[in-house]
Amino acid sequence: MPKKILIAEDSSTMRALIVSSIAVMGDYQIFEAANGFEALRLLPREKVDLVITDINMPDINGLELVSFVRSNPNYQSTPLIIISTEGSQRDREKGLKLGANAYLVKPFEPDELQALIRQYLG
Repeated sequence: MPKKILIAEDSSTMRALIVSSIAVMGDYQIFEAANGFEALRLLPREKVDLVITDINMPDINGLELVSFVRSNPNYQSTPLIIISTEGSQRDREKGLKLGANAYLVKPFEPDELQALIRQYLG
């Protein structure tokens, strides 16, 4: 059974880059959300194995999404990767403190994302 990954990213170009980076890795089922609100609607429908989120999104931003995921008992152990243009140490610490497992700064190399996915999904 393929592992399920939810990508919350408002940029369709960046979502396509993330999807293509994952697609070459093998058998993953990918769900795409254009913002945090859409991601919150998708979460109860599918038991995802990993969440990848941007920070700067309309409606519900990525940090709010991280907070929700970590406060819900159903997703407390779900690995979560933030991918953001916000690359300061303060932003990174904030994301990790909220419960993200990893923080990747844009632009990123596909190899970096693939290594993190392997680390958390095996």
